[in-house]
Amino acid sequence: MRHDSIDMGDLSYSPCRYGNSRILFRGPRKPLDRPYLAFIGGTETYGKFIEKPFPTLVETALRQPSVNFGCVNAGLDTFVNDPTIMKICNGADMTVVQVLGADNLSNRFYAVHPRRNDRFLRASSVLQALYPEVDFNDCAFTSQLLARLFATSPDRFDIVVHELRQAWLARMQTMLRQIGPQCILLWFSDEPIDNADWMGRPAQLRAAPLFITANMIDALTPLVRAVVTAIPSPEALAQGANGMHYPPSQASAAAEMLGLRCHVEAASKLVMALRDEMFAI
Repeated sequence: MRHDSIDMGDLSYSPCRYGNSRILFRGPRKPLDRPYLAFIGGTETYGKFIEKPFPTLVETALRQPSVNFGCVNAGLDTFVNDPTIMKICNGADMTVVQVLGADNLSNRFYAVHPRRNDRFLRASSVLQALYPEVDFNDCAFTSQLLARLFATSPDRFDIVVHELRQAWLARMQTMLRQIGPQCILLWFSDEPIDNADWMGRPAQLRAAPLFITANMIDALTPLVRAVVTAIPSPEALAQGANGMHYPPSQASAAAEMLGLRCHVEAASKLVMALRDEMFAI
């Protein structure tokens, strides 16, 4: 994923690579020959438009290098299929894994790009049989695909959601076992962590992390040391895009993202959890 080609304003993201990974991560590159923390996640972990995202704030507070493996619009496939990332996370004092949605990952119904997981590649014969009236040729992103499937048949869409949840849970279990037990899950979202029907949420298909329930998180707790819930306060959300760095063309996108104060609050919760867990090791 070429983050250096994405228009992100006037910030310097110092893109760098680790080992044999083909992905450009946010730099500067961190040393791996002394104790370090690792962070896996999507746009929020990467810190799009944010000068000091929560991994950087945690690094400053704990005075320990933090390797930022966040990727813009990433899904689980970006990480679980990259041996370099998995090896580095396995060697970290602790790895923080942001809970990502179940939409951007390959499954029984459709395939996504192996690194740019928000890109829809192709529908399987199973999905074509389930939705014979849908033309998949002009769907470039998973968001477009899912919106079309839901609009065509909400009843059949339940079958798709069930498959995505099953694939997500299996993929998460695989990834967490590769990382090892020194891992913390991070729920960083303005959505509550519960078992409510996703269709009942105001955001519906725009909710993040999409299709993830509290029961799914509970199923992962035996594989991690802790689950940190970082739901921004109303005061933090009210700050909007204040202090973020973005070009005028990205103003609407920035307004929908979690801003500076949200990252500060998430970092504060992570620092407390990391201190507790690392001291207990």
